[in-house]
Amino acid sequence: MKRPHRDTILLEQAQILSHEAFAGEQYVLRVAAPGCAERARPGQFAHITVDPQRPMRRPISIMRASAQGGWVDFLYKAVGDGTRLLTTRKAGESISLLGPIGVPFEVTEKRPLLIGGGVGMPPMIFIAESLRGGDQQPFVVLGSEVPFPFQPRPSQFLLNGIPDGVIAAMPLLEDWGITSRLASQQGYPGCHQGYVTDLSRHWLDGLSDHERAQVGVYACGPHAMLESVVQMARDYELPVQVSLEEFMACAVGGCAGCVVEVKTAEGPAMKRVCVDGPVFDGYTVF
Repeated sequence: MKRPHRDTILLEQAQILSHEAFAGEQYVLRVAAPGCAERARPGQFAHITVDPQRPMRRPISIMRASAQGGWVDFLYKAVGDGTRLLTTRKAGESISLLGPIGVPFEVTEKRPLLIGGGVGMPPMIFIAESLRGGDQQPFVVLGSEVPFPFQPRPSQFLLNGIPDGVIAAMPLLEDWGITSRLASQQGYPGCHQGYVTDLSRHWLDGLSDHERAQVGVYACGPHAMLESVVQMARDYELPVQVSLEEFMACAVGGCAGCVVEVKTAEGPAMKRVCVDGPVFDGYTVF
């Protein structure tokens, strides 16, 4: 049986163009990988060799991709030996990259609500850029319990329902003309002091019934956050897609080491996050 995803995954020797460090052991890596850049879609990821002496690759979500420029951006956090090795790689060096991998988001609603938590932010930024200048009007909510990997700035866009003083936004999104707000429980200036779902509910409550009926929810982040996002979508009767984060070995569907239980019309089924996902209908997972 033909497996269509295998025709889209490329193996490239990607040159590191830049590697920036941010507070909270967060890093933004840009590599020259024209094949991956041309094919990448929001929600997909790449499997990266972090060090020549470490054969096990690491899956990292794609944050941005330029088909014209031939580059791909990744945001990651150093959390283990593998990603800590990756932090030592410098511009001019090359890394082995397998990608793009996985089922992407399908954004159809006129008012997409994009919710990203921690290293779940990149797919939301990728979606936002893909909608830039179009008819759809995304609202992006980003959350972090460590300093954001960018310098927040006051938003130029006013929003109904958003609590007074919640004005911090991501500069890149603002430059694209896309509205965003930030949430954290760490007391960062201008951020909502609470969860991304709390802030999202404020925004949804500020919409008219007609506007709310045009909203679809898209999210990536920790398991507990995604569970709360799906419950929020259920409360408002909104469609919801989630991108799951799981440990992976092969990342191309061979080892079945990243399976999750998903509800289907035929009953529960075990699906591989790498190639059957990472994007799923949220109601089938939670």
